[in-house]
Amino acid sequence: MNIENDIFKKSKIIFDKLISYGFIKESAYYIYSKNILNDTFRVDIKVDQDGIVQGSIYDLSFECEYTNYRNPNQVGEFVSRVREEFTSILLDIQNKCTSTSNFIYDQTNRIANLITDKYGDNPEFMWEKFPNFGVFKNQNNDKWYAAIMNIDKSKLDDETGEVEIINVNLAESKIKELLNKKGFYKAYHMNKNNWITIILDNTIPDEEIMEYITESHKFTEISDEWLIPSNPKYFDVIGHFEKFDTVEWKQPNNAKIGDTVYIYLGVPYRAIMYKCEVLEVNIPCNYKDENLTMNTVMKLKLITKYNEDEYNIDKLIKYGITTVRGPRHMPEDLSKDMNN
Repeated sequence: MNIENDIFKKSKIIFDKLISYGFIKESAYYIYSKNILNDTFRVDIKVDQDGIVQGSIYDLSFECEYTNYRNPNQVGEFVSRVREEFTSILLDIQNKCTSTSNFIYDQTNRIANLITDKYGDNPEFMWEKFPNFGVFKNQNNDKWYAAIMNIDKSKLDDETGEVEIINVNLAESKIKELLNKKGFYKAYHMNKNNWITIILDNTIPDEEIMEYITESHKFTEISDEWLIPSNPKYFDVIGHFEKFDTVEWKQPNNAKIGDTVYIYLGVPYRAIMYKCEVLEVNIPCNYKDENLTMNTVMKLKLITKYNEDEYNIDKLIKYGITTVRGPRHMPEDLSKDMNN
């Protein structure tokens, strides 16, 4: 039983306050001693230069160290009193000589502070059973974009020991790419297609992690809906979606990750036939022919297929759509009709 680690896990020692509290600086350590239980035991607390706290109890009657209080199976009245006295001293030092952080490790707290600085969001600790699990939500809609957890590393790979991780929401293609790199893992306890786990042990620089958090946050932002045309003479989108569920497409200037795209097929269909989600944007592209020039494209994921008579031109005319020659925002009333 490591009582010290449990108490000081999220605390950072303020060394000046140790001296005020009564610690004495001896070489590389700060030492504090106090007699307890009518001077029958002495508690010794030692803090090293890294802020690691270690304690021991000395039996003054027998002139030897007393250790039973560290055995969780020892539950008798006497050993419980000793354990309570020891814990009380540690808690008092923790209260008066430390600053407390939301998380355990330095990188985790740095990342949490960067998130708060950028978005104004503080972590929410939602589960009594998991008090160190903090969730970051978009304040506008309560959608999650990051979750910090402390777990045993054996849940990720063959190693053991406590680690802190952050889960973020990324495009599937980005997740596949990152899983080949050190420090990235299949999402722990979340959808592995849309989320990825990053270990917070300084393997990945803060700046890079913040880039992924920014991408994840974009999925929670209010999305736009686009209506874009497709000419069957130039591209067989029907045949493509029979084989694949993603496609790269010429990008409207203001499109962003998470937007919804409806694809309107021209003659002979003249109907909206596909609903897609934007997975990636600003993908470099150098394509030009007599009909089309593309410098950047977006990646779309197919969500819904429609029959050609569901939203054909005759029905679209009722919503003010007589033709679709280029990207345009989806009429709100048509969107409501298609999503009810």
